[in-house]
Amino acid sequence: MARFATRTVCLLLSLGCAAPALAEAPFSISSPDFFGGTLHPAQMYNHGGCKGGNQSPAVSWRGAPPGTAGFAITLHDIDTPGRGWWHWAVVNIPASIRQLNANASASGALAALGAVEARNDFDNDGYGGPCPPAGTVHRYVLTVYALKTTNLRVAPGRPAPFFEHEILDSALAHASIVVKNPPLP
Repeated sequence: MARFATRTVCLLLSLGCAAPALAEAPFSISSPDFFGGTLHPAQMYNHGGCKGGNQSPAVSWRGAPPGTAGFAITLHDIDTPGRGWWHWAVVNIPASIRQLNANASASGALAALGAVEARNDFDNDGYGGPCPPAGTVHRYVLTVYALKTTNLRVAPGRPAPFFEHEILDSALAHASIVVKNPPLP
């Protein structure tokens, strides 16, 4: 019986009896600060030998799935030994927001939205730009997550891996960009 039903559905589809669903645009992100696959110096850390602007990148996203209650963003160095290096994790970005301007972390724009930022691996809350050892090039993954809830168990001062756990538990979709740092002398 199931075999017959499958053939009937296929026949109906081939005759145009059922209209195909329109595909929605996939969830995607972009950043003018990551042009050409390399971090802009404004996003690099400004401490301990690094002379960047330490500004969180501008980022925009589109195609969030139905049921999205809010967004989260992370920036993680995947080439640091061990578990990598957390540069940024932020949650509770409202579902109505589709972009952040550069320096949203330090400017207070995220706080004004009610977003919560994790403690990065520099031991500071908020964004801490890349600063790899001299002469090395690392890869950084910027990810925007569409979340099914904004009721996450997070608080300022909590480390980024804790935020990651909560984000992954609530993620409906995610999109990433991978960039490298400019070579440092």
